[in-house]
Amino acid sequence: MALKVYCDPCTINSRKVLAALQQMNADYEIQYVDYFAGEHKSDEFKKINPHATVPAATDGPNLTLTESNAILQYVADTTGAETMYPKDLKKRAIINRWLLWEASAWFPCCYVYVIENFVKPSFFKQQPEQKALDAEAPKFHRYAHVLNEQLGRTKWLTSDTDVTIADFAVAAPLHLYTASKIPLDKYPNLKRWMTEGIEQLAGWEKTQGAVDKVFPRQDD
Repeated sequence: MALKVYCDPCTINSRKVLAALQQMNADYEIQYVDYFAGEHKSDEFKKINPHATVPAATDGPNLTLTESNAILQYVADTTGAETMYPKDLKKRAIINRWLLWEASAWFPCCYVYVIENFVKPSFFKQQPEQKALDAEAPKFHRYAHVLNEQLGRTKWLTSDTDVTIADFAVAAPLHLYTASKIPLDKYPNLKRWMTEGIEQLAGWEKTQGAVDKVFPRQDD
């Protein structure tokens, strides 16, 4: 039985999971949940994920996962994608550190730019709240500096040779970086990793169409 992924492929964390699963050649099927129609808040979906967020995944009747990074960890283990999530405990610990940081710090920070600079103007015809952007900017620049320094040392986030699930996790909040006016130009290593690394990966390319269908791509 294939893994069932309940998601809206254009959203940040759904795209994160789908791109990584594609990269791992995982066997899965998409159960489409229309995020913008509010289907993730329906009583039916809440039976799968009471937190009412996408993505979620089920593997048979006895396992439901509701956090995108947990889905990545599980699929990497079950598919044997060892370069994506090594068995070596020290390497795995480093990847886990980035996964936790992405969920607790990086994603919420980038999300402010997505909401203010893209979602509000595009979907609600509202102006960005500059106060919110100004409040978030110091955190963003601090986080981006850390990433830029790391990516000046290694090609990928945790390795010079292998892309891992940490790369997909940390890249996902940037998947609308142009439309969201996320200031990557100040961080050349981070932008190189995104444009010359992540965006060239087969898994990322295969999931771009679903994003472009909803959010037409904008040039830099």
